Amino acid sequence: MSETLHAVSVEVNGKPRSAQVPARLSLVDWLREDLGLTGTHIGCEHGICGACSVMLDGDPVRACLMYAVQASGHRVTTVEGLAGPDGSMSVLQDSFCETHGLQCGYCTPGMLITAQDLLKQESKPDRERIREHLSGNYCRCTGYHAIVDAIETTARARVERKP
Repeated sequence: MSETLHAVSVEVNGKPRSAQVPARLSLVDWLREDLGLTGTHIGCEHGICGACSVMLDGDPVRACLMYAVQASGHRVTTVEGLAGPDGSMSVLQDSFCETHGLQCGYCTPGMLITAQDLLKQESKPDRERIREHLSGNYCRCTGYHAIVDAIETTARARVERKP
């Protein structure tokens, strides 16, 4: 018996993508396995760790808790979509490198997506606000200090660039 496939049309990182997918295929599996966007990581598969975070129409969601068919008609931004059009790293991504805001790197894509969301909402979040916003993302390696430093560095750089 074959499984019924469903049409999906999603804008992923600014590019239209269409496919026929099983109803129960998770968004994270579609992104990784079918589209080759392996920056989005699979962690707990229960929506707790945040490793699979992506933006859906500009808001962070857990891609492990969402089906690919639910994303149809929406815009998805993965960690790959944070880079510049030429593939250069964003200021936020550079800041994570400069401050050593990553170690094993497994949580980094979800942290970047969550940090991007915070910086979209607030131009100068303080350290407490940064920690609060990241509270749904787990990191087992860094102790969060360097991640908070990276976000603070990015916020400062963005404020300094504005006239």
